[in-house]
Amino acid sequence: MSTQSGSGVLEVNSRPSLQTTALVLGGLTIAAVGLHFASSIVAPTFFALTLIVSARPLQMWLTRHRVHPMVAAILVLLFLYVILVALVIMLALSVARLVAELPAYSYRFQAIYADLIEWLSQFGVDEQTLEGVLGDFDLNRIVGLLGTVLEGMSSAGGQAALLLVVMFFLAIDSTNVGRRFELSVAQRPNLTAALVDFVTGVRKYWIVATVFGLIVAVLDVIALSIIGVPMVLVWGVLAFVTNYIPNVGFVLGLIPPALIALVDGGVSQMIWVIVVYSVLNFTVQTIIQPKVTGDAVGLSPVVSFLSLTFWTLVVGPLGAILAVPLTLFAKAVLVDAHPASRWISAYLVTDAEARKQLARFRDARTGADPEPDPADPDEVDDAAGPEPAGPEATVNATSGSIADGPEESGVGRDDDPGEERRPQA
Repeated sequence: MSTQSGSGVLEVNSRPSLQTTALVLGGLTIAAVGLHFASSIVAPTFFALTLIVSARPLQMWLTRHRVHPMVAAILVLLFLYVILVALVIMLALSVARLVAELPAYSYRFQAIYADLIEWLSQFGVDEQTLEGVLGDFDLNRIVGLLGTVLEGMSSAGGQAALLLVVMFFLAIDSTNVGRRFELSVAQRPNLTAALVDFVTGVRKYWIVATVFGLIVAVLDVIALSIIGVPMVLVWGVLAFVTNYIPNVGFVLGLIPPALIALVDGGVSQMIWVIVVYSVLNFTVQTIIQPKVTGDAVGLSPVVSFLSLTFWTLVVGPLGAILAVPLTLFAKAVLVDAHPASRWISAYLVTDAEARKQLARFRDARTGADPEPDPADPDEVDDAAGPEPAGPEATVNATSGSIADGPEESGVGRDDDPGEERRPQA
């Protein structure tokens, strides 16, 4: 709907109608159902994509040091293969160790269970009620569940093979993606700029999660060794893997060693494990990590938790690990790429990210430029065409790809407040 302003300027009401909103929601629902049924293909394919773009700077570094682009791609691919295979082997060995060791703790679990019933009965709690609630407790069920997990890891060979194959083709294809990126910049500058932001965000997320996951895992192993908890290496691997799960990963990594500490050393040892885990994770992830890396992805805790629930439901267990990258991709394609829907980003990001975007918006309105734009404005106009539909973007004539990030690709953004984008990472 168009209206005539007092100055004679034609203004367009971009508010979506109820029918449009219903159609969009319906389309997204259908897409989610489709992703669910194709999750065995979508999840490993997307995982492969995020790994390749995250390792792109290493590939570019090798190329700049006179390594042939194809050789650089193969070396990076082998590097990623080694990391993935090592992680899978450590995880499988840890689960197998748990399956072998837990039966030895069965009688201790039963003794603690009996002591718990006796202690609660002193407070007038009916013993029959307790037995009705807890009577089905059996450690063998936990062992059986771990065995099922181990079998599930073995049966996931198809998805693992697909992951490795897709990584191979993506790595080979990344050696000559520059011209296609230039074409994308010229045709869809908004979408291309949003995808560059996605690549930068997901790269930072994987690096931060991996580095600080290793730090937390090593500290947990040292602390558990001092406390005297058995199977410390198993809990270290578990702490590292669950660090990739947003919000609840810490809790998932804490429960098993706390239970083993309970049956091995009593309540006091369990309390020590809980306290030490909580202090270490809070110190590293809440105090040290933000000071070193800042806000890695800019998503609020609520959005991270909801994304964990949603993507686990849609694409299965792998969705728990890919929750943040998938949300960043959906945000880039559905929100950041469209000026009419970009306002939704304000409700998805953290307060720190919102302050950055607000500062850029105000600077754009006053004509100030808080950061030097890496792109030449003349090249922006040439790349986007005579009548661009959104913020201009360009790529250096000599090099650049979407996997290189905004600094290397040279994507520019218009300073029009209505077209303002997220700050470059």
